[in-house]
Amino acid sequence: MPKKGMYVSLLIWLFVCSGFIFVKNKELLFDYPEYWPKPKYTFSKNTLTEEGFQLGRRLFYDPILSKDNTISCASCHLQATGFTHVDHDLSHGIKGRIGKRNSLVLINLAWNTSFMWDGSINHIETQALAPIHDKNEMDETLENVIKKLEAASGYKKLFYKAFKDSTITGQRTLLAITQFVGMLNSYNSKYDKYIRNEVGGEFTGQEKNGLSIFKKHCASCHKEPLFTNNQYKNTGLKIDETLNDFGRMKVTNLASDSLKFKVPTLRNIQFTKPYMHDGRFETLQEVIAHYTSDVQKSTTLATELEDKIILTHKEKIDLLVFLRTLTDKEFLFNKRFSFPKSLLTTKNF
Repeated sequence: MPKKGMYVSLLIWLFVCSGFIFVKNKELLFDYPEYWPKPKYTFSKNTLTEEGFQLGRRLFYDPILSKDNTISCASCHLQATGFTHVDHDLSHGIKGRIGKRNSLVLINLAWNTSFMWDGSINHIETQALAPIHDKNEMDETLENVIKKLEAASGYKKLFYKAFKDSTITGQRTLLAITQFVGMLNSYNSKYDKYIRNEVGGEFTGQEKNGLSIFKKHCASCHKEPLFTNNQYKNTGLKIDETLNDFGRMKVTNLASDSLKFKVPTLRNIQFTKPYMHDGRFETLQEVIAHYTSDVQKSTTLATELEDKIILTHKEKIDLLVFLRTLTDKEFLFNKRFSFPKSLLTTKNF
């Protein structure tokens, strides 16, 4: 008679051949420094796994999300520049279409309470829908994205690995993208090592002076350690008469929100030019010049800017030197966040 071990081996063989063998996914730790506040998004209903992260990574870099398969998330969010673009002031989409705003960086998103320059998106899991649906960006529908993913090589297998089910849905697509972008956390700059008293974080006298200047004039909006307060402020910019962008007022319909835009994080600011919601400034020197000499008064101007900021030439230089300590090269060149090589050898159609 056949031995018991033979039945066990036969059963395992049948499960493997049928595609029903289950291997537990590798869960990932959502790590951040102990001196940081707790994140707003905790992945409690979107369990972080290596398989989900890698699926999201691939989707992020795949132009299949756009109508003509030419624009990916990474087209406007380049890793080496803090996951934003630097080659033009306004976002560009399919067929050379030009958007209305400069792309925001994708850094430490789990601490955000709202998204986009005007706060029109209120949840990280739905944020990706905005560029997918925008006529000037990807100009696609989620329904059609799903059809293309179903026809593309390799995606059913990747969805199976991530969700233990090869069914491709819009919700799963968005959850996977969220796992990837939600892990784009930057906390290993020289500034962070200085705060943690680690090797490599020794500040020069100039950097310390720059930090003091920053705390006095900038930190109320760009609050440490995230370097944003997640609020919306009118920073006194002159209205671009071509764009006529009044910011958050378009979302809330409140006159009190006129000309208010999201306070962006300053992490990796050295590499995330151009600056402001419309990318009008190419250099940080121009940004500082605006705040010290060109703030436009209005009824919605941020109270923090009502009094003129006065800085000497040396103080401006010291402030710039400090801002460069926010650069996190470990983040900017982390291969886990880079273009997946599998896309180079896979044809979607």
